Amino acid sequence: MALRDDGTGGPPTAGEAEAGIKTRATGLLGIRLPIVQGGLARVAFADLAAAVSNAGGLGQISTVGLGTPERLRAEIRRCRALTDKPFGVNFPIGRSDITPLLEAALEEGVRVVALTAGNPAPFIRRCEGTGARTLVLTAGPELARKAEAAGADLVATVGYEGGGHIGRGDETTLVMVPRVVAAVKIPVLASGGIATGAGLLAALALGAEGVEMGTRFVATDEARAHPAYKAALAAAGPAETVVVKRSLGTPGRVLDGPQARRILAAEAAGAPPEEVLRLVSGAANALGTEEGDLEAGYVWAGQCAGLIGAVEPAGEVVRRMAAEAVAGMARLQGLVGGK
Repeated sequence: MALRDDGTGGPPTAGEAEAGIKTRATGLLGIRLPIVQGGLARVAFADLAAAVSNAGGLGQISTVGLGTPERLRAEIRRCRALTDKPFGVNFPIGRSDITPLLEAALEEGVRVVALTAGNPAPFIRRCEGTGARTLVLTAGPELARKAEAAGADLVATVGYEGGGHIGRGDETTLVMVPRVVAAVKIPVLASGGIATGAGLLAALALGAEGVEMGTRFVATDEARAHPAYKAALAAAGPAETVVVKRSLGTPGRVLDGPQARRILAAEAAGAPPEEVLRLVSGAANALGTEEGDLEAGYVWAGQCAGLIGAVEPAGEVVRRMAAEAVAGMARLQGLVGGK
């Protein structure tokens, strides 16, 4: 985080968060604050992405739920009508062929392409020379090194606390981030368990150059999630999430509930993969995310649900986090030398 540049040598003030927190990540992404909204399948569309970007962070549009290049183009154009700031489009690899959607995004001049799961190398190569920056979501040093070797501009690394799909191990964000920072030369974003300015400051202290957050942005006014899902996140404690899909080799953290327990019971009983896949289907997730049925459906959630407390405008979340981080830096610098 850059300190004050007024010759006093003092720490930044809370008001200076409005001017920005500069890192290599903010420079690459063309943003003012090192806060990136996660892809958030079925939740993150133009309204949320624009709100985050307008507040100084980087919003993202999820391609999950859009389906066709035409619908993605329409969402990109709607986002551009809501903000003149950079925003990204998030592509999960492996669900289906993302090539038509990626081509549409590049033709629309999207500034940031985020890639999750699968092998990002061919899609990174396609982005070369287009002006789009590539961000790859990873879990741990080995995958981060592979993303860097493939030509990624940045990586985000998600620890065990994170919501949605996480790494196969139980390595926490606090341990993973410095190991990834040491493993690559490109900027690293910390992800997993972060929902406050203190979390942002901690990530910067660990060597990350920003954060990527999902769960906190679900519980915002602009997120296209059912009110019941948002309310459940705001009311949840950190112990009210569980990890499912370990038996499939693709673990993910969800909000505890009847469907989550059914999934865990099936896995504990050694159910065949096809039975577990039926329980964790996209349709079951849509029941919770879009219809608010938290009995028959399930929803993604990280442990940072215990830090949320309320559903708020996304821009307010970004601005408060920045101010908290800057104030935290001032407090820490006051401890140096007994000041």
